[in-house]
Amino acid sequence: MLAECENYLENAALISLDHDLNPQPGVAGDPGTGLEVANHLAGYLPLCPVIIHSSNADRAWSMHNELRFAGWRVDRVGPIGDDWIPKLWLPKARELLAMTKDEVVFRKPDDHIIRLKRVFDSLKGLAIGDALGEMLAYRHAEAPHIIRTGLPAGPWFHTDDTEMAISVVDVLKLYGYVHQDALARRFTWHFDRQPDRGYGSMTRIQMREIIAGANWRDTAASAFGGQGSMGNGSAMRVAPLGAYFADELERIVEEARASSLVTHTHPEGVAGAIAVAIAAAMAWQLRNAPENERTRRLFEEVLRFTPQSQVRRGLLLASQTSPELPIEVVAKSLGNGSLVTAPDTVPFAIWCAAQNLNNFIEAISRAISAGGDCDTNAAIVGGIVAACDAGSESIPEDWRTACEPLPFPECNQTPP
Repeated sequence: MLAECENYLENAALISLDHDLNPQPGVAGDPGTGLEVANHLAGYLPLCPVIIHSSNADRAWSMHNELRFAGWRVDRVGPIGDDWIPKLWLPKARELLAMTKDEVVFRKPDDHIIRLKRVFDSLKGLAIGDALGEMLAYRHAEAPHIIRTGLPAGPWFHTDDTEMAISVVDVLKLYGYVHQDALARRFTWHFDRQPDRGYGSMTRIQMREIIAGANWRDTAASAFGGQGSMGNGSAMRVAPLGAYFADELERIVEEARASSLVTHTHPEGVAGAIAVAIAAAMAWQLRNAPENERTRRLFEEVLRFTPQSQVRRGLLLASQTSPELPIEVVAKSLGNGSLVTAPDTVPFAIWCAAQNLNNFIEAISRAISAGGDCDTNAAIVGGIVAACDAGSESIPEDWRTACEPLPFPECNQTPP
């Protein structure tokens, strides 16, 4: 159910759940799994009514409350007697189905499955970069040598960068676009279950306020005294979105802005998200282009679509920065994420990616070696480079297996 339900939620009219078995005397473990499904569904916006038909009363009420608090229309019946289905379940099912259904708009394009392949490539690269950046942050100057001579054994755990990117992918996979309410729900669902992924202080405040009942529009707009966040958080998670809409650059601007506004409303935060998403799209578009054209053409399109901002001014400087310069000189000029803002992060990260679209190892090594916000720099770079076929293919197989598994089977398979 957990693995497959997302493929059918779009067309679901009714979900009927049983927790299955009661605990046996003297056995500590609970043999039922219905509560796990209820917890999973609670991470999504309500899509259809739910009937709970478990004889395990304690678990049935836990499931009921989990879904009710998440806004789902839910009721329960007791599976008592041989005729409980026609006498109890069926009338309840008819009652729920007769109610007005919440209208949820799905916009999956015809090539949705093909697009998801690009998304999963980008997400895997993002997660590997994130994990390596976090692991090597305190030895960043030695990162190229460590990467070259041998990295520690896995699992390499990812941070909030990947965790929030997973939410973006969740929403694209189900809806085919950035449904902002659904994205806010996924952000808080993941945060509530694993809050120790390294979330920033402002993000923690926002997530907790939303969980407590606040509207994400209010929490995002009120950040930093009402200015909104110009942090690099919306940029760090957005590369898979660029991969999904890789052949629709104008659409990317709209969708990247929508994804940013859920947490980052400051124009600089929005500009950073747009720039990274466009860069990821161009990495895919340029997969068959001559290598000596890739950097120039990527920067041309990123500059064309990024709004006027400090981020764009940094990108213009990045486009004119030689790849031959020492990395510390580049970081001093463009920033390295030390300020944890989009203007201080995005130009440098896109520069690292643009110079190495066919070499994942080199791109990640350079991103980390500059210091600063190493995990975010490397996450952005990894997500962009892996969106290019050559970049994805250049990820070492042992890196793929060492990285903490992601909640999408496609991300954890080794390419043929």
